[in-house]
Amino acid sequence: MAILVTGGAGYIGSVATELLLAAGERVVVLDNLSRGHRAAVAPGAEFIEGDTRDRALLQALFGRHDIDTIMHFAAFALVGESVEHPALYFENNVNGTHTLLNAAVDAGVKRVIFSSTCATYGFPDRIPLTEELPTRPINPYGLSKRMVEEILEWYAKAYDFRYVALRYFNACGATEVHGEDHEPETHLIPNVFRAITGEGGPLKVFGDDYATPDGTCIRDYVHVTDLIDAHIRSVRYLREGGMSDYFNLGTETGNSVLEVIRAVERVTGGAVPYAFAARRPGDADRLVASSAKAREVLGWQPRKRDIEVVVNDAWRWHQAHPGGYGD
Repeated sequence: MAILVTGGAGYIGSVATELLLAAGERVVVLDNLSRGHRAAVAPGAEFIEGDTRDRALLQALFGRHDIDTIMHFAAFALVGESVEHPALYFENNVNGTHTLLNAAVDAGVKRVIFSSTCATYGFPDRIPLTEELPTRPINPYGLSKRMVEEILEWYAKAYDFRYVALRYFNACGATEVHGEDHEPETHLIPNVFRAITGEGGPLKVFGDDYATPDGTCIRDYVHVTDLIDAHIRSVRYLREGGMSDYFNLGTETGNSVLEVIRAVERVTGGAVPYAFAARRPGDADRLVASSAKAREVLGWQPRKRDIEVVVNDAWRWHQAHPGGYGD
């Protein structure tokens, strides 16, 4: 039996592949390399270059490999881009998943772990966010993920398979061999690194008048290895007969933008050049998860909750890979 990892050449998918192999799983990676890196695919996984929208390729893949479970990471994930090009997001994220699920149903695959997002909630009614809160996405990216969740709900009822949808908060950190290499880079920590090394000019801090102790936005930063630990636990949960469900993945603590900057300065010993800019539309003051349900049902506990530990891991990878994956 094997696990199919779609988007396994991307940031989170590559770490998933690495840790699944370390756990003794057989892994098949599917990625079209439009935003991933061939060098990020962990040795030991079988790599197939292709798209989740290619029904013929998927049928051949499922016919050739005995796939037990799908971990589905293949999606575009830039909020601003989704607002400018919503068709791109609905075509890739929704239609790509729809095609993948149809092929999986035909092949008799019974388990799906879906990479979802806290963006499905939109502006929450309260903090910390729990899974019972209404989903009201405010951008096409979040909507595309919520649409897939709804497809999963109906397909699970009709076609006898089970799923876990994992709603991430801010993924960050690295392993020794896999880290963040995006173009464009939108995540805070690698952009702070670019500022401190002189690669990208001073960091723009969007807004200093939020209702937080230092005036900058607070977010829940969850280490990528903790995210993948939840995925592996979800596989075990479904294999043992667990029912389809949703889980938030966060640390239940938050760090402001300025706190992240100070953590980078402590880890690197340098001074981060930054300047305040106007707020970005749609940024909430504070987004922090409740992960009580994941703790209770999956036995999940984030191990790397300290922002300085997160930054140290990411910085070590950045120093070892100053040009990213080199492609």
